[in-house]
Amino acid sequence: MAEKSTVIGKEITRIDGILKVTGGAPYGVEYALENMAWGVGIGSTIGAGRIARIDSSEAEKMPGVLAVLHHGNTEKLFRPANSFEEMSRPGESRPPFEDDQVYYYGQFVALVVADTFERAQAAAGRVVVKYDARTPDVSTAELTPKDPPAVKNERGDVESALSSAPVKLDVTYETPVETHNPMEMHATIATWNKDKLTLYETSQGVVNHRNVAAEVLNLQRESVQVISRFIGSGFGCKLFPWPHSWMAAIASKKLARPVKVSVPRSMMFTTVGHRPFTRQRIQLGADKDGKLTAFHHEILQPTSMVDDYVENCAEATSMLYACPNVRAVQYLIHKNIGTPTPMRGPGRTPSLFAIESAMDELAVKLNIDPVEVRIRNYAEMDEGKKMPFSSKHLREAYQTGAEKFGWSQRNPKVGSMTKGKEILGLGMATCTWPATRHNAEVRVSLLADGTVRASCATQDVGTGTYTVFAEIISDRTGVPLDKIRVQLGDTAMPPGPTSGGSAATATVIPAIAQATDQAVQSLLKVAALTSGSPFEKVDPKNLKMTGGRVHKEGDSAESGTPFPDILKLRDLSGLDGQVKTEAPPEAKQFSMHSFGAHFCEVAFDPEIARLRISRWLTVIDGGRMINMKTSRNQILGAIVMGVGMAMFEETIYDHRNGKPVNNNFADYIVPVNADIPDLDCIFLDFPDNKLNEYGARGIGEIGLTGCASAVTSAVYHATGVRVRGLPVRIENLLKTA
Repeated sequence: MAEKSTVIGKEITRIDGILKVTGGAPYGVEYALENMAWGVGIGSTIGAGRIARIDSSEAEKMPGVLAVLHHGNTEKLFRPANSFEEMSRPGESRPPFEDDQVYYYGQFVALVVADTFERAQAAAGRVVVKYDARTPDVSTAELTPKDPPAVKNERGDVESALSSAPVKLDVTYETPVETHNPMEMHATIATWNKDKLTLYETSQGVVNHRNVAAEVLNLQRESVQVISRFIGSGFGCKLFPWPHSWMAAIASKKLARPVKVSVPRSMMFTTVGHRPFTRQRIQLGADKDGKLTAFHHEILQPTSMVDDYVENCAEATSMLYACPNVRAVQYLIHKNIGTPTPMRGPGRTPSLFAIESAMDELAVKLNIDPVEVRIRNYAEMDEGKKMPFSSKHLREAYQTGAEKFGWSQRNPKVGSMTKGKEILGLGMATCTWPATRHNAEVRVSLLADGTVRASCATQDVGTGTYTVFAEIISDRTGVPLDKIRVQLGDTAMPPGPTSGGSAATATVIPAIAQATDQAVQSLLKVAALTSGSPFEKVDPKNLKMTGGRVHKEGDSAESGTPFPDILKLRDLSGLDGQVKTEAPPEAKQFSMHSFGAHFCEVAFDPEIARLRISRWLTVIDGGRMINMKTSRNQILGAIVMGVGMAMFEETIYDHRNGKPVNNNFADYIVPVNADIPDLDCIFLDFPDNKLNEYGARGIGEIGLTGCASAVTSAVYHATGVRVRGLPVRIENLLKTA
């Protein structure tokens, strides 16, 4: 690593930014392939039952219509290996058109393909589908587990500790269904060249997507290429492939031409996942000083009829606070809904709403400051795994945030703080997310034209992965960022990780660094072993590369030779370094997490029952920041989503047919600029070198965890109303107005 980096930790503008703002970045379905056809999917209008008959005769006679595909006329598709193999996970395990059964409203029952989108859409309206319908089960009023728990974590004797605790709390919290809704909707272009399939996708995991495609379509992995160079975000719903991708593939094969299938906004609420509803009962036992003696956490969560998706809310319970007696169990209940899928901060986001809300209620019950009650229960180690943390500075996050936010000025009495006509409320909450590293392979090439090229199949979902690659290479070579070309999002390149779980950056950094070093070492050998080189016969160990130049150890970079000149001496077009890295051994020796704290101020006007967020501060212990600009962007964006979760978002199903009734941006409410105050974010600089040599951890999701509970705790402080079911509604507050 360079002695003093000019790029690491600085505010670096994205290297792909110009392409995006000028329209030069090709997104998933912006490839204009010759002779392309358009497919329009037909979704079921019932939530449960079977297809009795499909009449496509009128549609097939319409101009430009090429095919109408459904379960009665398509080839057999297979189910993917899923958990039986690595990187083989689908969004929905049941392939499209598998049989005549309907499991949820909006399930694809047919695909109309035509030579234009307009003709396909018109013809789709003429396909008649008759059903034998049943009343779907989408209700969350009664959730009764029928199977053993999907997740169970336990230590100590919770029942005894609860019964003997001097202070008890028994509360239930609910989080609603949320739908991801990235601006770029799901879509696929499929095209075949003999027996090779190419899928142009909007995917957070092209390698996984390729593997699943090969299994579903019964192909060799080498026969499938998935390309997803630029993505209009995903928030988790694009982690795994969905049925529309296979519909495009089978239509393209049948018609021997490229086929594009896009998922309209309304079907984004049914066919490509969502964050599931949760009902969480928390029972706390504590002594009179607020020290936890028992923690019981029961989670009920709906999943689909065809997949056992677990929104793991039990995992955080065992590690966040010190407590000798802990039990967390999570049950799945099958409903007539589409398969849920990870949404930014899966598991921990709904879990921390419940856990942190309960900690606030405990603090109020004991008349202890909410920050203080968390410090009194500070976990010095991961008691669930019985492991030390690789790095933890949550105490500093509490202290820094409280000082910066002015927490000491908080009057704990409900409704006691005012500003003009408004009543102010202050709330806080802990946030946390696991720090993980997976396998990655990266190729770095030093080229004779003075540029450096890096390639990896991993993708950039908009978080700045292109720029991270360039920064690491620049840090190790001194080559300026504008001379570094990064190629991502194509399975033809060396395999890379899925962009999910806040793990991509921590995963690729070691591979980028080692591949760069390998290429540089090859260059230094060329410099030492090439006739006519300024460094001929110098031991390569005494050479280094700085500022894009080769020079002797101890000499200045300015005295060195530009690396392209070294390549030209040997008549080389370039030198490659290619390295595969795996999770570090420390992953089995330490519990690795990022931590942080949110501080929120709300303002409530009782005359008009208006609630707004007036101030926000988040302090993050996330290791070393590689790019301060994109890191801050990630946290602030997550907070905005947290405000949405707390105050606006909820997908509502019609119990008669299972249809999401607010399946559009007019009725599905998300925050707008007027809802968001100035947000502040502080990063603590504590590198976690047990995860990687740069000490970087992922931060894409931690900023959302805990947000909603910070809001509802502030609402309680202002109004005395304890909101235990999200989102906060005006009805909750009217009695205080």
